Amino acid sequence: MQLLSPGQLGSLSIPNRVLFAPLTRVRADADNVPGDLMADYYAQRASAGLLIAEATMVASDAQAWPHQPGIHSTAHVAGWKRVTDAVHAAGGRIYLQIWHPGRATHPALNKGVQPVSSSDKAIRNDTIHTPEGKLPYPAPRPLRTDEIPGIVAAFAKAAANARLAGFDGVQIHGAHGYLIDQFLRDSVNDRTDAYGGSIANRARLLFETVDAAIAVFGAGRVGLRISPLVPFNDMADSAPAALVAHVAAESEKRHLGFLEIRHDHFDRPAEYELARIARQHFTGALVRNGGFTRDAGEAAIREGQADAIAYGVPFLANPDLPLRFLKNAPLNRPDTSTFYVPASRAGYTDYPFLTEVTD
Repeated sequence: MQLLSPGQLGSLSIPNRVLFAPLTRVRADADNVPGDLMADYYAQRASAGLLIAEATMVASDAQAWPHQPGIHSTAHVAGWKRVTDAVHAAGGRIYLQIWHPGRATHPALNKGVQPVSSSDKAIRNDTIHTPEGKLPYPAPRPLRTDEIPGIVAAFAKAAANARLAGFDGVQIHGAHGYLIDQFLRDSVNDRTDAYGGSIANRARLLFETVDAAIAVFGAGRVGLRISPLVPFNDMADSAPAALVAHVAAESEKRHLGFLEIRHDHFDRPAEYELARIARQHFTGALVRNGGFTRDAGEAAIREGQADAIAYGVPFLANPDLPLRFLKNAPLNRPDTSTFYVPASRAGYTDYPFLTEVTD
């Protein structure tokens, strides 16, 4: 299978093209510190070509849900070091996805601090889980132009901390309606300064954070995720094809380690077109993610539509997913009721391996 053949993501050699997509699982310990439970979880999945650890907050006022991990303190570095040591001992490779929620949070989660964004537009017709129960998303405060270097500095520090914690690289989260995406897509960004208006201006924050990460790891160990057609968190863009062309071209200039297109669902014609455009403008490793099966992933690799496929829920429920793909074995069924249960091994580290099923 081409899906299980060795590959290259920038300067990182991978033994197969089955990546573990970043998935929020709310299992961090007190003060957002990763613990032994998280170390076990990631080490179990070390047979992935690359593990991309879950969205991790770059600042103390950037929490979007309880028990999410951070990477902005020495305690976070020490906690993540337990995770990376466990993954490396199991023969794996692991990147950290660094992230800021922007407007997709609530003051109740951040000691009363108002969320920030590119504009004052709130997420509509949705609620967020807080210690005070489900609440509507509040209107964010638009970041002043002179505040934006502070956001970039937070990402730079997060990348430096990720390196101290033993990660093999980082991925910038520019997708799913979080802060960077709130600048990138024009349904939210109505700015008139250097960070608004044209696609190049709206992508400015994205590539400032990318460049900050490159300064720490080198371009070949930095990945980027975008999701131009994913509507999550009340997002849209008027020209997604042009947006992808620009992001892919700028990623090409930087020789980025990989570019990930997070699809709403990979087989929709508009999503296929975005992948084609990305491939046209970016000659590095293209990662695709969003609804792929084993056979669909194999076809995408064989046809040159991707260099690797990131699997989320299938890998969540099958810690030995590459082996199951090799043997075309049945997959464990995911238990959605356990996706977000703090401190619980249930539905986290207790999914059976193939040998446990067949022995």
